[in-house]
Amino acid sequence: MTDHTLIELVRHALVAGLVVIAPVLIVGLATGVVTGVIQAASGVHEPIVGFVPKFAAMAVTFLLSLPWMVERLAQLFRDAAAGP
Repeated sequence: MTDHTLIELVRHALVAGLVVIAPVLIVGLATGVVTGVIQAASGVHEPIVGFVPKFAAMAVTFLLSLPWMVERLAQLFRDAAAGP
């Protein structure tokens, strides 16, 4: 395995990892913004009020996208095992 091949493999792994986790992070960000606006409008500034909806939304997104995540990572490993 050459240096170039190893660098490409690591690059593909990093990109695949970012693509796989992106839906969960985007849902967490969107939920955090919405709950933050609601907290600011209502005057309730309890940390647990912001945490629970964000955690629940991220958990549901993770469970719904888990088959897709596993398939993407399995394809990455298949490509890495197949070689150049």
